[in-house]
Amino acid sequence: MSSENEKAGGHGAPDEPEQLALLRETVRKAKVPRAKPRTWRGAALAKELPVARVVVNKGVLHLDQFFDYAVPEELDADARPGVRVRVRFGAGAHQVRGGRREGGRLIDGFLVERRAESDYSGPLAALADVVSPEPVLGPELLGLARAVADRYAGSLADVLQLAVPPRNASAERKPSPAPLPPPAAPEAGSWTRYERGPAFLESLARGGAPRAVWNALPGPYWAEEIARAVAATLASGRGALVVVPDGRAAGRVDAALTTLLGAGRHAVLTAEAGPEKRYAQWLAVRRGAVRAVVGTRAAMFAPVRDLGLAVIWDDGDGSHSEPHAPQPHARDVLLLRAAHDRCAFLLGSTSCTVEAAQLVESGWAGPLVAGRDQVRTAAPLVRTVGDTDLARDEAARAARLPTLAWQVVREGLKTGPVLVQVPRRGYVPRLACERCRTPARCRHCSGPLEAPEQQELHCGWCGRAAADWHCVACGSTRLRAQIVGARRTAEELGRAFPAVPVRTSGRDHVLDQVPGRPALVVSTPGAEPVADGGYAAALLLDGWAMLGRPDLRAGEEALRRWIDAASLVRGQGDGGTVVVVAEPTLRPVQALVRWDPVGHAQRELAERAELGFPPVSRMASVAGPPEALAAFLDAAGLPPDAEVLGPVALPVTRPGGPRRPGDTPPGEQWDRALIRVPPGSGAALAAALKQAQAARLARGGGEPVRVRVDPPDIG
Repeated sequence: MSSENEKAGGHGAPDEPEQLALLRETVRKAKVPRAKPRTWRGAALAKELPVARVVVNKGVLHLDQFFDYAVPEELDADARPGVRVRVRFGAGAHQVRGGRREGGRLIDGFLVERRAESDYSGPLAALADVVSPEPVLGPELLGLARAVADRYAGSLADVLQLAVPPRNASAERKPSPAPLPPPAAPEAGSWTRYERGPAFLESLARGGAPRAVWNALPGPYWAEEIARAVAATLASGRGALVVVPDGRAAGRVDAALTTLLGAGRHAVLTAEAGPEKRYAQWLAVRRGAVRAVVGTRAAMFAPVRDLGLAVIWDDGDGSHSEPHAPQPHARDVLLLRAAHDRCAFLLGSTSCTVEAAQLVESGWAGPLVAGRDQVRTAAPLVRTVGDTDLARDEAARAARLPTLAWQVVREGLKTGPVLVQVPRRGYVPRLACERCRTPARCRHCSGPLEAPEQQELHCGWCGRAAADWHCVACGSTRLRAQIVGARRTAEELGRAFPAVPVRTSGRDHVLDQVPGRPALVVSTPGAEPVADGGYAAALLLDGWAMLGRPDLRAGEEALRRWIDAASLVRGQGDGGTVVVVAEPTLRPVQALVRWDPVGHAQRELAERAELGFPPVSRMASVAGPPEALAAFLDAAGLPPDAEVLGPVALPVTRPGGPRRPGDTPPGEQWDRALIRVPPGSGAALAAALKQAQAARLARGGGEPVRVRVDPPDIG
């Protein structure tokens, strides 16, 4: 034994009680006892307003309420309404020590209110911690989130997950720039092309709240026109919010605002910015340093101070529909904000949705359109190629490119690039009989036959080879591409025009801009790049593929895709020409030829009113396994005027295949029912569905049941 050990063993024992006593005395003198994780056992409570009302981040419907917590004295200064907090959740009533509830697991939340007393008569748990003293949830945003949750039969916590971005500590520590003074009111500029355009800007600059549905003329000026509307609103001392479908559109509005007003007057909220930069921009808006916001879908909740104008561009784009619960649509959220804040509202698009037409017909918003002379000047010449023309056209039968389209491409390439829109990506997604166009199906499972990347013919479902295929209708053994993909189209055009460069734009690689030099640009719908000076011509191929989709919005969506692409083409006076391969007698094709999307939307609205379809009525979709769905519908206390359509069986999702948001679990058979109510009963329907879902989850749930209010796709 060493001398040190001898000392510790022989003489250290009498000193041990003294050391422990000193340690205990040090702990007693600590200002507030801190256990890890914190329980604040024995800590004094705040002297004023010792109760904190908290919304916890648990998006469960039967827990969609506020919870009261005790505020320790040490957290009194930081525990202000709107801050992020950590609380213990799930402790039982038996876990009480010293008059306070303990236990449970730590969970994040937001402090929404400080109170003197709690409505709960039992013991309260203490706040575990204040994550950050930065208030991020104001009363306006809280009220908006509550309204959105009620409209879509969702929970407040789920909406707040969408509305408040994740915290970034480094961005939070940096101060926001000082706010700039209001700019001068802008000139009308290209708004003079619209009959009420200058008056709309003047009303915004005076502090008015006009509401308009804007049918924008084709061409590159829409971003500048939005920027002028934002500048007019800023000139009145108010804020503005612009929501666009994607980052490319946000970049164009950002550039237009920077050119018009300079840097520092607006923030850009897109996913491409990264978490730190995006949160710093969001904080600048929340603190009032920036009064204008441009962003994609999530920006619909941006906390703009003194909101004076809410703008949504291209509301028919599917990107505006949030895929996460409770799946709100940006258009409806901005409508709620415009009604709650009594601010101006502008819905703009080169096309026109049925919902936009309903806003005008109801008188809630006014039309903001150009005269027919302005439309004829700005729009390109539109020509059609129908089935009769294709049957007589040897070139179309041999190479899929009609003679008219070939001529338009050849002439257009003399002066600039030519756009080719193809409704599918890839090589040859679907095949059909060359003689009678009967779809080519697998003899084993009836799945579609494919030949991707010029490989051998095989089934897209079971993968079996089909080398000896023949048509069951006519016996032919020759195949044609039923819907040819973008890469195959680019390959065919490259052979037809060997001296011209061919570029593709699609899901894997989306081009933002192309030079004004002669080139062929093959794109899928929605991925069309902007050409310097505009395209000389455009081909819209396989129009029947978009029109033939089994969806209520098939015609509206096809027309929107066509007009979006044709708007990138030069005007008719500059030689711009568009060729659409579709039956010319169909209503969407005629609307494109006349360039009359508003008239098409009005006729669609009249038909839906007769049939009782949205947006004239409110509708909800409920899907789940047949037994669970039937039990849910039986238990739901639906409004008396509710009508249940179905249920019907949904297609079974193939295991291992591609999945889209909303698809059923692979291999499971689900049914779907649509519930329709007349105008005025939408709130009652949402409340009944939310109550039924909450009761089901409180009992343990069982098999899943999905509820979606106002589904964008009802088949």
